[in-house]
Amino acid sequence: MLRRLSADDPRFRRLDFAPGLNLLVADTTELSGEQDSRNGTGKSSMVELLHFLLGARADKKSLPARKALRNIAFSLELDWSATHRGRLSVTRTGARPETVRLSQDVEAEGRTYRDSLFDIDIANPVDIPAARWTKLIEEGIFGLRGEHPGLSGRTMLSFLIRRVSSHAFNTPTRTYGQQSEADAATNLAYLLGLDWKLAAGYREISAREATRRQLRQAVNDPVWGRIVGSTSELRGQITLAEEEVRRLEEQIKAFRVVPQYEELKRRADEIDHSIRALNSQDAIDRRNLSDLRAAVRDTTDGDVRYLEPVYRELGILLGGQVRRRFDDVKGFHESIVRNRRRYLAEEIETLEARLADRATEREGLGAELQRVLRTLDEGGALEALTALQQALAQKQASMEALRHRYEAAQTLEASSLEIKAKRVSLQRALTDDLDERVRQTGEATVLFSEFAQRLYGPGRQAYLEFDAGPSSLRIVPHVDSDDSRGIGNMVIFCFDLTVAVVAHRHGRGPDFLVHDSHLFDGVDDRQLRDALELAAEVVEREGMQYIATLNSDDLEKAERKGYADTHRVLPVRLTDAYEDGGIFGFRF
Repeated sequence: MLRRLSADDPRFRRLDFAPGLNLLVADTTELSGEQDSRNGTGKSSMVELLHFLLGARADKKSLPARKALRNIAFSLELDWSATHRGRLSVTRTGARPETVRLSQDVEAEGRTYRDSLFDIDIANPVDIPAARWTKLIEEGIFGLRGEHPGLSGRTMLSFLIRRVSSHAFNTPTRTYGQQSEADAATNLAYLLGLDWKLAAGYREISAREATRRQLRQAVNDPVWGRIVGSTSELRGQITLAEEEVRRLEEQIKAFRVVPQYEELKRRADEIDHSIRALNSQDAIDRRNLSDLRAAVRDTTDGDVRYLEPVYRELGILLGGQVRRRFDDVKGFHESIVRNRRRYLAEEIETLEARLADRATEREGLGAELQRVLRTLDEGGALEALTALQQALAQKQASMEALRHRYEAAQTLEASSLEIKAKRVSLQRALTDDLDERVRQTGEATVLFSEFAQRLYGPGRQAYLEFDAGPSSLRIVPHVDSDDSRGIGNMVIFCFDLTVAVVAHRHGRGPDFLVHDSHLFDGVDDRQLRDALELAAEVVEREGMQYIATLNSDDLEKAERKGYADTHRVLPVRLTDAYEDGGIFGFRF
């Protein structure tokens, strides 16, 4: 049970709660003007503070984070069986909402967080992260242990302490407007003793459908469509990427770092340059050799024997002296030819010798180059190994990116029939489970019907509908009545009371239920009276606590219809007096 709501600011109107029914009433004063409103007295603020102290997320817009309140340390004392005296106090500020202070260590591990935030004298206090406090609430209040995807202590508290700011009074089976049916139904299933894991299965289907819709929209976009791709294209790209990764891995595995790698590499370059230079010189000498051999072929003796017959025919007889001169010239010419042939032969021999020498040198250089290249081929420098490893990392990253794209394409191309088949299978399993849990659904339905008929009379048909719907477990409260706002609010009242009682009976929820005065807006006087009397009877019978905020004129309407339990009203009565009538004791 909740025992006390307080603050370290002396102006705060401390609230002490008792077992059973607790009514926090907001009065008007004789001095109230048209600009004063009981909406500013703090009835809804009490609900917001309870959520804040029970682990709700707080941002800059939340009530305790407002400038006038952020440095005030608010505290809630509540029953906690794991403590020495069965009580626990939790303190939190809007200035440091990420941390809460517990009056004592209640963690199973016995860990203590020693970074104290609050300068208050509490025996053996501990400061813990707010996230850890929400986990302790799930364990200590709702009996949740280990992993429980789909269940949230905060969500279940929002059914038991509805918030006007979240529009929680719009429908019985949701705690805020944008809450998914599957999320709400999963948490309600746990509180009512149904198979919450089956109910949570709808969340997975909804997530797959949402992903498929988003990917379908992306594929319709000309740019994103090319980024995602198709499974057939990506499958081939993945195969090639895997082969490239395998090849690089083998190269790295077989890689051997060669000492003096750079020196060997420079030597290989020098040998290659030398061989290229020898080849160039050979080319020049072979052209010269070819020219020399052609010159040898063209070098012949001069033939002058034709001259004498010619002169004779012309009637000219050559004398002996002239004949001797011809012989001298012929001999000289033959000497020149012999000398040229000898010179050409020597040049040819020199060139052939140079070519032979270069061939021998080239053969030696080639053998040395082969040895150096073999050594380089068998290993490499450390830098080369690093480069290979970097290339492998890039290829692996590219391959993983392709796989993610492939998974996205698979999700996109998955047939809607597959999702539909899974939904049908889940519906069938949930239907079978509901058939097997007749006791649990019957207990909740009987309670809801009992509560509704107390408010509307035995002639009204009231029941809870449990159905395995296509998108979630459907839990629908029905009351045979009109659709007025007051009727709808009383359906929420009966539903919340049913959930709270069932959860408490079976150790799946706390022993308290809190309602804001907005729940009673538009409710008939008699039904308001009956609701307060019913709440008092039920929580007395079940050993529970019901806390409600109420406007004084609504209480007066109930009293005119015979409501007499005015002792249930808390001593602190809020007013709309300008300065100190509200729960905080000052206006801001």
